[in-house]
Amino acid sequence: MDGKAHIMQKSYNKNTKKTNPKTNKGRTGTIKGSSNNYKGKSVASKKKIETEKHLPPDPAEIRNILGVTSDFTIAKLTPIGAYLTPFNYESNPVSVGNKLVEPSLDLDILLPKNEMIGREFKKNDIVQAFVYLDSEDRPIATLNAPVLSIGKLAVLNVKEVNEMGAFLDWGLAKDLFLPFKEQTIRAKKDEQVLVTLYIDKSSRLCASMKIYKLLQTDSPYKANDHVKGFVYELSDEYGAYVAVDSIYSALVPVREMVKPLRVGEMVTLRVSKVLPDGKLELAMREQGHLQLDDDCKRIYEELQASKKGFLPYHDKSESLVIKNKFNMSKIAFKRAIGHLYKQGMISIKEDGIYLN
Repeated sequence: MDGKAHIMQKSYNKNTKKTNPKTNKGRTGTIKGSSNNYKGKSVASKKKIETEKHLPPDPAEIRNILGVTSDFTIAKLTPIGAYLTPFNYESNPVSVGNKLVEPSLDLDILLPKNEMIGREFKKNDIVQAFVYLDSEDRPIATLNAPVLSIGKLAVLNVKEVNEMGAFLDWGLAKDLFLPFKEQTIRAKKDEQVLVTLYIDKSSRLCASMKIYKLLQTDSPYKANDHVKGFVYELSDEYGAYVAVDSIYSALVPVREMVKPLRVGEMVTLRVSKVLPDGKLELAMREQGHLQLDDDCKRIYEELQASKKGFLPYHDKSESLVIKNKFNMSKIAFKRAIGHLYKQGMISIKEDGIYLN
């Protein structure tokens, strides 16, 4: 290129205007949508043109489909992936802060090329995809839906914790953010937390440990069933809050906590009562007649291990003292020593119990 041509080319590049995303006018080499745009261009240039023609929608405009799996139509296949349009999309206004935002009708969401490996797609195919935000907060689709979606619950591993909060593994390239303000107890690396998914004021997907109101009260369980649950919160006043099957609302009352529980622990417990509102009360011990032999054995072994076969506990001892020593309620303790007494194995005196 001679000097004059070089100056003219430089001037042309300098004065080029940016494209209006609705008209595609003004960008270098104005995009008209024909295959002629690709003549003489490298593969990288072609990908750049495709990207420029499909500017991602603002997250606030797609809150109706963000964080959930929806049906989409493949609007266009390109070298960098497929662009998806919501199928039968209802463009109802969504609330963002104190404002109502009208969703855009031009919703081309990228399904990256690496998501399409091993699958055959063509234009106008209908696919199910999950929409989230990538590392640059751009809406993006995936065919591999994570274990958590808006309004649902899941137990996730904590991958990292920093000064902003915790980051959870939910099966996507971008980890899920759990802010400090949404933690009921400080999350720690490599531990598990039970969380729900929500959209914050900035239209970002975040996790929350405040899941009490999302738990169901229509469980199929009845009294004395054994259930598995996730301990998600502790209260000195009320006891341990448990999500049975990570779905149903349950509580281990303080009176039933014969040994400590910790948040993040998966436990198997007995349903002691189904409350009128459908919530479950759980017990850490079996029914009295089933537990009696274990209780008797525990007390008798403690007596055998003690000095002179004596323990300073009796039916007037404080409930908390009994609980801390034997991991049983005072009622269970009295029942057990009564049984041992009737069997002639111990003596009960004012100062405690003795081996016979």
